[in-house]
Amino acid sequence: MTEGVRIRDIENDKARRRAARQMIGEYHEQQLRLLLDHVRDGFAKMDAGEIDPFDLDELIHHYKRSAQKLWSFCGSSGGAWERAALTLEWEREEGEPETDWWEVGRPRRRGD
Repeated sequence: MTEGVRIRDIENDKARRRAARQMIGEYHEQQLRLLLDHVRDGFAKMDAGEIDPFDLDELIHHYKRSAQKLWSFCGSSGGAWERAALTLEWEREEGEPETDWWEVGRPRRRGD
């Protein structure tokens, strides 16, 4: 994808989907790394005695929910990659805050 070219401005379907796949692949990897940082911090806290194994287990389940939401957003086919890329593109152009996938996966408590 040429830098500065918007996904929606690419007329050729194949080229647009290829650009979307590249964009979403990079985004997905970046966001997974951020989610995995929470798990890494959890292991460090457990090793330091700040949390117990049950707390770490809960944190890992939180990671799994967040990663599943991220996977769902990013998709696994050309059409899904394109939708996700167009959504990201729009959010960035509008100055919308980037999705916090850790928060998206936060378990809902009664009354929330």
